[in-house]
Amino acid sequence: MTGPSRLALTAALAGLIWHVPAQADPDLPPWSEKAIQEDIDINQLARSGQDPIPVLQPLGEHLFSAKFTSLDGAGRPDATGAIVPTKVRRQSHLTFQRLAGPDANACASCHNEPVVGGAGSFTANVFVSEGFESADFDTIDPQFSNERNTNAIQGAGLIELLAREMTRELRAQRREALKTARASGEPETVPLATKDVSFGSITAYPDGTLDVAALDGVDDDLTIRPFSQKGVFASLRQFTVNAMNAHHGIQPSERFGPMWTGTDDFDADGFTAEMSAGQISALVAWQATLPAPTRREDLPEIWKSAGAKGERTFGEIGCAACHKPALPLDSLVFHDPGPYDTAGTLRQSDMDEPLALDLASLDWVQSLPRDDEGRVLVPLFGDLKRHRIADAQNDTFGNELLAQRFVARDVLITAELWGIGSTAPYGHRGDLTTLDEAILAHGGAAKASRDAYAGLAESERQSVIAFLRSLEIAP
Repeated sequence: MTGPSRLALTAALAGLIWHVPAQADPDLPPWSEKAIQEDIDINQLARSGQDPIPVLQPLGEHLFSAKFTSLDGAGRPDATGAIVPTKVRRQSHLTFQRLAGPDANACASCHNEPVVGGAGSFTANVFVSEGFESADFDTIDPQFSNERNTNAIQGAGLIELLAREMTRELRAQRREALKTARASGEPETVPLATKDVSFGSITAYPDGTLDVAALDGVDDDLTIRPFSQKGVFASLRQFTVNAMNAHHGIQPSERFGPMWTGTDDFDADGFTAEMSAGQISALVAWQATLPAPTRREDLPEIWKSAGAKGERTFGEIGCAACHKPALPLDSLVFHDPGPYDTAGTLRQSDMDEPLALDLASLDWVQSLPRDDEGRVLVPLFGDLKRHRIADAQNDTFGNELLAQRFVARDVLITAELWGIGSTAPYGHRGDLTTLDEAILAHGGAAKASRDAYAGLAESERQSVIAFLRSLEIAP
């Protein structure tokens, strides 16, 4: 065989050799009640050169919607929901409980409105502790936990990519400040800003030390952490590993396995290696490729007209200073693990090469607008920055008693408003039934905009609501 025929056969054989399907457990009967049955070798997938999206997406979608059972290791009789693997002080007779958890059978138990991956109603609220030690508790007393409503995940891949680029740019500015201070022998104070979002300033000294007292809305390490209502998780992978243990009692091996705990059954439920790195990657890939929210187009003319006016007013009264309509994104390649994943999640150094999910291949990404430099404009209506948005007059958003991962109780990350028309109720506790209530609850750094909104005529306030309600998660 010669010429084109041989080339065709070689290509076909290569495809067979390198195709990396999800591998099902051959010992399970088709009626098995075990929800976690398939796995993917992500090292082999990364080496293959195959597009990882169509390989990972189906398994990720299944795992997100699957109702985990005791056969999967659901439940954690001897472990808490803490970020750091922690043993319980006293075992509960309950497998599931609504307070310290496990509190859900499936990810989709809470993330389901208006579609799987979306937000949740008040009945789906969770109770979270400070995060690191996660004390055992069986009370709704706010001294022991903060009650939180479910956030939507649509567009999360773009959000994480923005956060990665912003982190990289802030750290580059820090390096330049240190370089200048060393060269000049004098302190160097520089403003920190990325993608038209200001994060205060730092002062670098010739000896290599830094004064970070003037930072604003970001941690001292300059890592943008875009996930959770407090902005404390840097990646979908970290968020997913945390949630599997906290909400389901499923312990991912990359945090709860022998490398970190010395055992492959940390929660002592009789089930080992409950979730692999490949299964976590599948969940990450499914979440990262969820379509971004859109604007509803099939509106009556009266709504369209009011919404257009409301969007202008939204900017004029200062809301867009934090809820920025769009941020520019340079690269659409989502690497998993990401560059800022740390101990307790799989890291890039743990693989020969990370998986590369090219979000540019997705139809919904191709429909997004671009700026003059060719960058995708991510229409998030946010800034990925934390702000103090409560004060003595308006303390609704400062009513938690516990700080979370050193973030003050009255500080929250700017909520991305894309999709807000589909995600009622509102507020971090989900106890505000209307957008008007949510806007009027703002205080602190948002007080001026809140007061400007409150001073509008009723028709103008209604136009702002019309605009916000047009920002929907497509069914």
